[in-house]
Amino acid sequence: MSEQNNNWERSVLEKLATSALQEQRRARHWGIFFKMLTFGYLFIILFVFIGWFDSGEVALGGKHTALVDMQGVIAPDSQASADNLIPSLQDAFEDKNTQGVILRINSPGGSPVQAGQINDEIRRLRAKYPSVPLYAVVEDICASGGYYVAVAADKIFVDKASLIGSVGVLMDGFGFTGTMEKLGVERRLITAGENKGFLDPFSAADPAQHEYAKQMLAEIHQQFIDVVRQGRGKRLKETPDIFSGLVWNGQRSLELGLADGYGSIESVARDIIKVEKIVDFTMQESFTDRLARRFGAGVASTLGLPAQRGVSLRY
Repeated sequence: MSEQNNNWERSVLEKLATSALQEQRRARHWGIFFKMLTFGYLFIILFVFIGWFDSGEVALGGKHTALVDMQGVIAPDSQASADNLIPSLQDAFEDKNTQGVILRINSPGGSPVQAGQINDEIRRLRAKYPSVPLYAVVEDICASGGYYVAVAADKIFVDKASLIGSVGVLMDGFGFTGTMEKLGVERRLITAGENKGFLDPFSAADPAQHEYAKQMLAEIHQQFIDVVRQGRGKRLKETPDIFSGLVWNGQRSLELGLADGYGSIESVARDIIKVEKIVDFTMQESFTDRLARRFGAGVASTLGLPAQRGVSLRY
C-alpha cells in the first residue's frame, strides 16, 4: 500500500512539474512574441519618422541648397533614369526654401531618350522658377548622355581631372555569321517587310541597312550638337574635334568652354549659391524596387533573354 502511495505521489509530482515546464515555455514564447511585436512596431515608427525627416519641407526648416544626384548609366531601369531624376528635380525646385539646385553628375552616358527627357525638364523648371539657379557639378565623369544633361544647367563646375565631353553617338552589336558557318548552323529568318530584320546579328551585313544606320546616327548626333550649342552658347569654343566624340579632362574643358569653373557641391553651395546647408532631394530606390529589378534581370539572364535586339544605341 505504501509503495502504491509513493507511485501515486511521484506521478502527481511529475505531472505538476511537466505542467509547470509547459507553462514556462508558453510564457517564454508569448514573451518573445510580444517583444518581437514591440520591436517591429518601434522599427516601423522609426522608419516612418526617418522617411519624414528626409522627405523635404516637413523637417527642413530654413533656406538650403537642394542636391540631386545623377549617378551611373542613364537608362530606363537605372537610378539615373528620367523616372527617378525628373521627380527629384521637381521636388527640389518646388520647395519654397530652395535657394539653388546642384545636379551632381557622375555618369558615362546612356540612353539618348532618357537624357533628352531630363534635359527638357531642367530647361522647363529653370523657365518656371527663374530665381532658382541650377548648377551641374561633375565628379569623375560627365560624358555623352551625362554631358547632354549637364548643358541644360546655368553653369557646369568640374574638377581638373574630371572627364568631360564625348559628344557623339554609337550603335554597336555583334555578327555571328562566321561562327554559325563553322558550327553548321543555318539562320532561318522570315520577315514581312524587307528591312524587318534590320541589323540582325545572325544574318550577313546588308550594305544598304548599314548606310541607313549611319544616316540615322548622323541625325541623332546633330540633335546632340544642337543641344550643346543651345546650352553653352557663346561660351563654347568650337574646334574641328569638339563634336567628334573625344573626351577631355576638366582643365581642358574650361579652355574649350565645355565647363565654367572648378567646384564641388560644397564650394558651389557656399560660394555660388551662398547657402551652405545642403538637402538631398534625390529619389532613393526602395528595397522592393531593387529586389524587383534584380529579380527581373536574373530571370532574363536565366531564360537567356537579350536586353536588346542585337544592337545598342546610346550617347
